[in-house]
Amino acid sequence: MKMYTIPKEVESFIEKAEFGHFINNRYGGNMAKRYLEIINPANEDSLAKVPVAGSDEVDAAVSAARDAFKSPDWHDMSPDSREDLLHRLATLIEEKHETIAAILTLENGKLYAQAKSEVMSAARTFRFYAGWCTKMEGDLIDISLKQPQKKKNFTFLKREAVGVVVAIVPWNFPISIASWKLAPALAAGCTVVLKPSEVCPLSSIYMARLFEEAGFPRGVFNLVVGDGETGALLTTHKNVDKITFTGSTAVGKIIGKSAMENLTAVSLELGGKSPVIVFEDADLKLAAKSVAMGIFRNGGQVCVAGSRAYIQESIFESFLDMLKQEAESMNISDGFDPDADLGPLVSEAHLSRVCDYVEKADNKLRLKTGGHKQEGSGFYMQPTIFTAEDNNSVLASEEVFGPVLLAIPFSDMNHALSMANDSEYGLSSAVWTKDISKALECVHTLDAGWVFVNSIPRSDPNFPIGGNKLSGLGRELGKEGLYAYTKLKSVNIAY
Repeated sequence: MKMYTIPKEVESFIEKAEFGHFINNRYGGNMAKRYLEIINPANEDSLAKVPVAGSDEVDAAVSAARDAFKSPDWHDMSPDSREDLLHRLATLIEEKHETIAAILTLENGKLYAQAKSEVMSAARTFRFYAGWCTKMEGDLIDISLKQPQKKKNFTFLKREAVGVVVAIVPWNFPISIASWKLAPALAAGCTVVLKPSEVCPLSSIYMARLFEEAGFPRGVFNLVVGDGETGALLTTHKNVDKITFTGSTAVGKIIGKSAMENLTAVSLELGGKSPVIVFEDADLKLAAKSVAMGIFRNGGQVCVAGSRAYIQESIFESFLDMLKQEAESMNISDGFDPDADLGPLVSEAHLSRVCDYVEKADNKLRLKTGGHKQEGSGFYMQPTIFTAEDNNSVLASEEVFGPVLLAIPFSDMNHALSMANDSEYGLSSAVWTKDISKALECVHTLDAGWVFVNSIPRSDPNFPIGGNKLSGLGRELGKEGLYAYTKLKSVNIAY
């Protein structure tokens, strides 16, 4: 493996004992009652210990956000001034992207090149929403209210920031998904309390300082570190106006119930079991590379990963051999190894979970390749492909969130679509065909928030993402992602 030298700034940051919560533009948390140990998944070394936020820290963060939301420094700031702040923040992220990416690879295990791409993607998201600060729109409408003295109605709808937002992000793409929430919320004029995942909070903690450097007023952006208990304190807090969460469906249901107790607005981007349909007329070479990339990228730890591949019967065995070749050619190594195709999974607990799913594969399934964790230190898992005849297995119905693909043959388009829609989830999907009629019929029929034809599902700031069924509520990114952080005020003036 080629060696990579960790930047001194990264080492210096990780060695600091005081980093932790970022409240009112100040770090703190070195007097916490509990700490979390952050483990490098590539070698199982301890990276750092971070404080766990309790009720005092959560109350302080929410109060800071509430005060900032009411403060003229933020509440009355002009849209173009908010735009300038977001552009400055994007510039700082770009300037520090290698440092943030190095921290992300150390704590998460993902490939350094992919970490850099993720951080730069976050910067683009902040720039995209910077432009929206000056483009918020309302509506003029006509109503039929009768006014005394023959007065007339002037009626309009005004969009306003929803208020204090709690944003809870997962560990698989902690920087980019944070930007999906922070950028539109700040562009709309909200204030935010961010809780990164307890598994890899360090990159978010580092990035917090950039909000102060960019010039955001005190309390506009806050960060608290913690586990599920901290998350529960945030999502049940009565002084929060909006909760946005990306994570498992099980936790999303709990958060949804908590939100209803306080009638708090909520957006949930949850699990997926995304289908990929490969027709015999597809560009099979490109499709094989793309299907493999779609499930094995980031170790399969991707909410939109194409984990169910439905392959037309006439090409099933030959296409399966192509997928096997792609899987077995992948180099598994440390995320800093420039020759690596796959890094480790994020944690020992998650590796164990993925291995448990592989062991659950019953006699109806056939192992084509992989199926084992890699020997030695680190949480490495082989790219794994199983085959089955139908959807009647746990690998077809439950989200593994690892590098595990289930391939199933289909006879015709209706058969493929029926199996693809036979799921509690409806987040993403992909179709491979050269026939535009087939493609459009699949687009029309697939029950998923995303449909990609002849490409891998990937995000873009102007391309809304969100799921149907148990995959969530609401949409992120695009104009819809911005308006998710607003509320409508209806105004009528008699004249």
